[in-house]
Amino acid sequence: QVQLVESGGGLVQPGGSLRLSCAASGSIFSVDAMGWYRQAPGKQRVLVATITSGGKTTYADSVKGRFTVSRDNAKNTVYLQMNSLKPEDTAVYYCNFGLELIAIPNHVYDFWGQGTQVTVSS
Repeated sequence: QVQLVESGGGLVQPGGSLRLSCAASGSIFSVDAMGWYRQAPGKQRVLVATITSGGKTTYADSVKGRFTVSRDNAKNTVYLQMNSLKPEDTAVYYCNFGLELIAIPNHVYDFWGQGTQVTVSS
């Protein structure tokens, strides 16, 4: 069984910063790509940032220069540092892991965190 546990969301004023974390635990053989998505009220879930097992990162245009994704492979954890936050960043943020499981080698499966609310408001 695999668990992804997110933390770090909350309420912040425009221009402020937050750091999200997401840690995976369980019967994990290896971790492939990790990423963050977000879903605003009434909208679809969209990609925010990803980081490959080799450390290559990609970002949505709307967050480039403000958000930084990183990972700690020893802890099976992905982070999202969010700076210069704007009201339009308000959403539920979900982490996503590509995991190879001990019980099912040679296949990578998608796992999602439970979501954490980020609200940017004065």
